[in-house]
Amino acid sequence: MTEYRYLHYDVFTDTRFEGNPLAVLPDARGLSDAQMQTIAAEMAFSETTFVLPAEGDGTDVRMRIFTPAQELPMAGHPTIGTTFALVREGEIVPGTLRFTFGLNVGPTPVDLEWAGEALGFAWMTQRVPAFGETFEDAPTREAVAAAVGLEAADLAPDVPLQVVSTGVAFLFVPLRSRAAVDRAAPNLEVMRRLAIERGLDHYYVFTTDPGEAGDPPATAYSRMFAPVLGIMEDPATGGACGPLGGYLVQHGLVPVADARGIVNLQGAAMGRPSWLHIQVEGAPGAVGHVRVGGSSVLVATGVLEV
Repeated sequence: MTEYRYLHYDVFTDTRFEGNPLAVLPDARGLSDAQMQTIAAEMAFSETTFVLPAEGDGTDVRMRIFTPAQELPMAGHPTIGTTFALVREGEIVPGTLRFTFGLNVGPTPVDLEWAGEALGFAWMTQRVPAFGETFEDAPTREAVAAAVGLEAADLAPDVPLQVVSTGVAFLFVPLRSRAAVDRAAPNLEVMRRLAIERGLDHYYVFTTDPGEAGDPPATAYSRMFAPVLGIMEDPATGGACGPLGGYLVQHGLVPVADARGIVNLQGAAMGRPSWLHIQVEGAPGAVGHVRVGGSSVLVATGVLEV
């Protein structure tokens, strides 16, 4: 048996048992692809990360990201959480302003904000959002609404269902209200059909509805479903928040003047509120790079025998 240390972080929160859980193996040398996939399935978090020596110029480490079912080209909460883990491990020294991960999409920089020697906040720079197919015909809108357990009347008018990506493609499903977001529930049968017919497998439902008096303030209120890929619901999806920010600016749901202060609340409906901060460059028709940031808190450490 070989022992591998791991750290368990809750990401996009500073409160334990909220945010999105993440397992980080800070030294994954010697593990095969199959072993990494098996460990990710055993951990049963939405993602597990495996840190390896740097392979490319301009990167500090190589990192691979696995869901319980497959490897991902990039993801947000694994990148932010692993940054905090590597500070704890001494791989990132206090005062470092930028650390670059080698991901499957290429070099991915993270900017660090410090409170003395403690890391307080990390910002992941993502690619310029790529705006893909829109679905505006009534039959498709009805099918997508059914896929997330809602009616077409729950969909927000005047803005499209659209696929947007900064490395992983998500279908953005704008809804009328926070109540509709809370009522959403994945219909696996419909999602499987749309995965075959339209290639849709990540559903990001959201609203810009501010909610009722006393509701926590946020620019967007959201949930993410990908049961076809083994993730029934994800408490915090950083890889979707870059595209979300781009979508909000592209379609005028957030004015350009406010585009560097977007706050997205995800996971509240499943009891794991997660606060994801988004900064977007550019304007409608010319959206530029996006950054997604947040905090993380250590929950546990352990040792795997492989």
